Amino acid sequence: MKNWIEAARLRTLPLSLSGIILGGLLAKWKDCFDGIIFGLSCLTTILFQILSNFANDYGDGVKGTDNENRIGPARAIQSGAITQKQMYNGIIITIILSLISAIVLLTYAFIPDYWNEFFIFIGLGVACILAALFYTMGKKPYGYMGLGDIFVFLFFGWVSVIGSEFLYTKTFTWDTLLPASAVGLFSVAVLNLNNMRDMESDKLSHKKTLALRIGFTNAKYYQLILMNLPFILCLIFLLIHQDKFIIKMENLSSITPFIFFILFIPDTQLRRKILAVKNPKELDKYMKPTALLALAFAVLFGMGLSL
Repeated sequence: MKNWIEAARLRTLPLSLSGIILGGLLAKWKDCFDGIIFGLSCLTTILFQILSNFANDYGDGVKGTDNENRIGPARAIQSGAITQKQMYNGIIITIILSLISAIVLLTYAFIPDYWNEFFIFIGLGVACILAALFYTMGKKPYGYMGLGDIFVFLFFGWVSVIGSEFLYTKTFTWDTLLPASAVGLFSVAVLNLNNMRDMESDKLSHKKTLALRIGFTNAKYYQLILMNLPFILCLIFLLIHQDKFIIKMENLSSITPFIFFILFIPDTQLRRKILAVKNPKELDKYMKPTALLALAFAVLFGMGLSL
């Protein structure tokens, strides 16, 4: 059990929940929040993330990408704690659990009045599973072609935030793309740190991540954009809706929606430390703070709206 818990990589779960939490808080801002939808959304997302971690472990383990040259924590297959066959069976079981959780969630959210939306979201659920599997698995995994950043942005940002909010509201507004993109960019920032850290081993394994393609220095500048742009996008969102905030919070401080900007201080400190790194191995210690920053950003921005 200990080996499976380690393979599930629980430290990645807060980042995956960031979009779900923000989607729920956006729904609360629109007076559409439902606790059952929120709980089932979190459960489904956790299962999707664990599936992704298992598949990543399996794919990199089979291809030999996870070897003695890898800098981060040892993976389950790499260390021999779990065999390839056991991990494959674990992936199958997690797929089944993910589908069950997703169907229960979508049935509660959409049935009996929204059958079209139900089937569309079933398709999205299948897409999430396929994205989790083929990041490193298969003959041509997209993670080995430098497409990981795009998929993480779409699924951790747009699908996570917009999709989860839609479960409550049954509506879509274009301006939601702004906070959804902010969460997506922070998620890509964590992936980029991981890819910068593993550049040498990825090069030997022919895993052509975006960081490897553009080089270490350019990847650090790319990281600055990923960690700066979310603040700008959410500021634009607030300016679009400033009249609603003033009316909704007439008895509170008018600066409440801007509370997330307090995170710009630790964000700036973290960016400076990352920019100063010369040895890729040193980047491992900045992954957890960046993931927690993404979670705090989603929570504070959403709470600023809904309070």
